[in-house]
This record gives sequence, C-alpha cells and structure tokens, in this order.
Amino acid sequence: MNIVITGATGFVGQALCQYWHEQGHTLMVVSRQPDKAHATTGVPVMARAAAVDFADQSVDAIVNLAGEPIFNRRWSEDQKEKLIASRLKATRDVGELCQRLEQPPKRLISGSAMGYYGDQGSREVTEQTPPHDEFAHRLCREWEEAAQQLATDQMQVACIRIGLVLDRDGGMLKPMRPMFRLGVGGRLGKGQQYMPWVHRHDLVRIIDFLLNHEEIQGAWNAGAPAPVTNAEFTRTLAASLNRPAPFVMPGRVVSLALGEMSQLLLTGARMLPARLEAAGFRFEYPTLEKALTAIEHRAA
Repeated sequence: MNIVITGATGFVGQALCQYWHEQGHTLMVVSRQPDKAHATTGVPVMARAAAVDFADQSVDAIVNLAGEPIFNRRWSEDQKEKLIASRLKATRDVGELCQRLEQPPKRLISGSAMGYYGDQGSREVTEQTPPHDEFAHRLCREWEEAAQQLATDQMQVACIRIGLVLDRDGGMLKPMRPMFRLGVGGRLGKGQQYMPWVHRHDLVRIIDFLLNHEEIQGAWNAGAPAPVTNAEFTRTLAASLNRPAPFVMPGRVVSLALGEMSQLLLTGARMLPARLEAAGFRFEYPTLEKALTAIEHRAA
C-alpha cells in the first residue's frame, strides 16, 4: 500500500514506519524537516512538509498521529488552545489532501487518547461509556469530530483512543525508568487511579489491524486488556527492575506543580479494548508484567 503518515517521526510513528517498511509498504511522511525524516524514522520514506503535498501521489490510506505533545508544558489557556489547534490543523490538512486526490484513500486512522473519557473512577470503560467533561475530553472530542467529518462513502475513518504507550526508548517509561532503577520511584497520590497502557509493538499492530480490517468506522480503544491502577503500575515496574519503590508523591504536591494538567496523573479510566477484542485482535502483551519483562529484556 501507499500510506501517508503524519507524526511519523514521533515515538509511535517511528516504530510504525519500521514495521510497515518490513512489510513492503510505500511510506509518505509529513515532517517539518523532510530532509531529516529518513534518518529519524530509520527507513526509506518519501517526506514532504505538508500532507497536501502528496496530492500528486496515489494514496491508499492515511494515518494521522500529529499533535503538540500534551505534557510539553503547564496548561495555560494559551497552551490548551495550542494543543487543540495543532491537532485540528493536522487533521484539516489531511482533509485537504483527500479533497485534492484523484482517488480518495480507503482508510483514515486518526489519533485520539484515553483522555476522551476523563475521570471514570474504577468502572470498566468501553467505547460506549459516556465521557466525563473536562479539558482532556474536550481536546479528544474535537480531534475526533474533525476526523470523522472526513468520512465518505469511499473512505472509512477510525479514531484510536490510545493508552499510555510503553517501550524502552520513549513515552512515559523514558523518564521513569532511571528513577525506579535508583530505587526512588513511587506512586502518585493514593495510587487508586487507573492507567490504561499499551506496549508500543501492540499499538503498531493495532494500527496495522485496522488498516486491513473490513469495517473500521468509529472509535476504538487502543489499550491492553488489563489496565492497572497507579499503585499496581508502581509495584510492577519496581519488581521488573528488582528495586524498591517506597515513595509517595502526595496528590496536592502534584496539583500544585502541574495545575490542571495534574488530572492526567491523578485520575484515570479503566479502559478496555472491547471493539478490538470483539473483532478478533489478540495482544502479544496483554499484561503489564509481560510487557515490562519484554522491555527490560530488550534494554539489557
């Protein structure tokens, strides 16, 4: 297939490019630095500065992962607007590409996040669960709505609500592993908040699964089938490193340090991949212990 990827030089995008290159797909990536995209992704790609620049190509599918990193800085009102605007702009650029193509692609797989659901306590969360209204939900809702507006009779649109992505060289583990290896890790607040997570390799496999699945329209939870609480995550990560994790970061300290953004760390959702499992997808890393063991084995 000929596939356009936005966000290809990011943590997930790089792994996706490597996976699809091995399968023989032709990869067209959108990058602010097109001349460096080959080096960043580690595989041969055609790179251009905007999605619409591929209007002269044949495109079978689009994967839209671009957006300002949500943890980059404290959530001022300006920063919240920037987070929304970056996602809407990337999605609208994809829409402009679709309009200009002589033959529209058959699939658009667009990013979203577990934040769509907001704080859900300990209840099980599927794609049908009503969201809790807060900024993370509004951000994801606007992102998804912009993508779903591009659906046509010729092109299906899937929005993937991604959990915390785990692997050794990026994502949330990159800053956490050094602290836990020193034995100074610990839980956040009471530790009862759920943390939907997914191994990066399984997330790549999910995107590939949707690329080839017959019916993909709508939202898909992209998290492992065994989400854990923050306390469970802390214990499992410490055990995988054979280190203690005796400390607690009080919730009020996290709130003072991060402001509204602290909601992402102190609340959560017990998000389950209901549609994926019903469609026949099987995780290679269904449990956190198995995922972290594999990551540590690769890091050794």
